[in-house]
Amino acid sequence: MRLIRRYPSSSSAFTMPNDRDPGVSAIIPARNEAAVIARAVESLERQPDIREIIVVDDQSEDQTPEILARLARQYSNLRMLRLENLPSGWLGKPHALAEGVKLATGDWLLFTDADTEHKPGSLASLLDRAEAEHAGFVSISPGQHMKTWWERAVIPLVYVQLARLYRFEDVSDPRSPAAAANGQYLLIRRGIYESIGGHEAVRNAVLEDVELAKRVKAAGVQIWFLPGAAWAETRMYQAFGDMWRGWTKNLFLLYGRSSGRVVKALFDLFLDWAPGALLIIFPLALLLGPWQSWLIYATAAAIVVFWMQQWSYKRRLERLGFSRGLANYFLLGAPLFGLLLLNSLRTYRLGGAVEWKGRTYSVKETS
Repeated sequence: MRLIRRYPSSSSAFTMPNDRDPGVSAIIPARNEAAVIARAVESLERQPDIREIIVVDDQSEDQTPEILARLARQYSNLRMLRLENLPSGWLGKPHALAEGVKLATGDWLLFTDADTEHKPGSLASLLDRAEAEHAGFVSISPGQHMKTWWERAVIPLVYVQLARLYRFEDVSDPRSPAAAANGQYLLIRRGIYESIGGHEAVRNAVLEDVELAKRVKAAGVQIWFLPGAAWAETRMYQAFGDMWRGWTKNLFLLYGRSSGRVVKALFDLFLDWAPGALLIIFPLALLLGPWQSWLIYATAAAIVVFWMQQWSYKRRLERLGFSRGLANYFLLGAPLFGLLLLNSLRTYRLGGAVEWKGRTYSVKETS
């Protein structure tokens, strides 16, 4: 590991409204993030509660270091750390975040991704709510910026399914064992982070955010988890291949490494998708063949069931901050999501490898 530059925080970064100084250190892992890192840093710099922004450059091979150097000349509270190696037994993201914490001076740690843009006033709002809820661990599921048809078809559907697996109310309920978090935005008190072992305790976890949440909840700390489109937005994937690799890496783990849960999810997905598919098949059968009364009745039934399914899906989308119009992509998204689930199941069950950010990890070496 080599520290290439460290910038002291400006005195203005310590001045908070109403004399509040929670001392928030924002930590961003960055590996080949030239396309997005400036937006993330600039949106954090506009948050008055940020004491310092620490970007950990994890062996980037693109223009990320040069962009960070330029940003450092603009923002005196930006610190950069360049990593030169990945120790054995660690995955890249937990290692980068653990190293970033070593530079942090804040009482709160904000772990966020390089592709996440923070809306004005978002941190102050979430800190206020954390105080009101007596929460020591806050995570939101940011809004998703989507430009392509495959993003609009798959990503909202994935988040709707995950919201069924990890209900926000259950995760935030101290009486429920459910624990989850979204690593795109994770705010935790430093004392709590250190007491649960930090990222070293989850150093080989693909879902390090969820594993941290489990440890926090087991320690009796109040978690606050909620939809976060009002506070932050991200574009997760800019290429279809990245999306395929990303969800292959995560989905089977999000379903608790349970083949049974994956099979049930696929069956439920098929039941939701079938009425829409039949609305295409039945009318074609009526056009191409003799009219039969059962086909007319079946078409009418499919229309009713599909309308009900779409109505339910639109409500779930809206609750997560997505546009209701994205329900129109469901018939395309469901088969793609099913293939992603199957590929993730195959990868982990057959002892393969997952690839992310140019690194390949054997599934046997991850948790």
